Amino acid sequence: MHVAHTAGLTGDELREVRALLDEAFDGDFGEEDFEHALGGMHVLVRDAGGALVAHGSVVQRRVVHGGRALRTGYVEAVAVRARARRRGLGGQVMAELERIVARAYVLGALSASQDGAALYLGRGWAAWPGRVGALSPDGPVRLPEEEGSTYVWVPSGGILLDPAGRLDFDWRDGDVL
Repeated sequence: MHVAHTAGLTGDELREVRALLDEAFDGDFGEEDFEHALGGMHVLVRDAGGALVAHGSVVQRRVVHGGRALRTGYVEAVAVRARARRRGLGGQVMAELERIVARAYVLGALSASQDGAALYLGRGWAAWPGRVGALSPDGPVRLPEEEGSTYVWVPSGGILLDPAGRLDFDWRDGDVL
């Protein structure tokens, strides 16, 4: 396992990550998705032959909740190569990402596919029961399509969230979450 900031990854490593994500998401991982995964900490797992088999990253985002802007570690681009699945690699990547979130952020968040939800639920992440929105250039907007697929994780001894409240994420181009 190798942990590094985006700035510490070589061009070749970033191309490897991109290729893994393209394969793992069956070509449904766009340029904006990749852009969202950059600028933070990456966890890379290689097999005995040196091939990249798993990846995940965490980037800083601001989430407004209950009138407070929360420093949030947003988990992005978690993927395991098909031939290496069901060996615990996703859990290893998440354990390291959670360690980073616990040490640097007050909240962890991510958006999960139906296929990925079991991994996160099994690790103590919870689907956000309230509304989800974004702080757009035109003001706050509700994102009902993200409700039910947004998951949060509060590090031990962390903040209390009001489950009836709304989470408003900072704005990003493309898929805002």
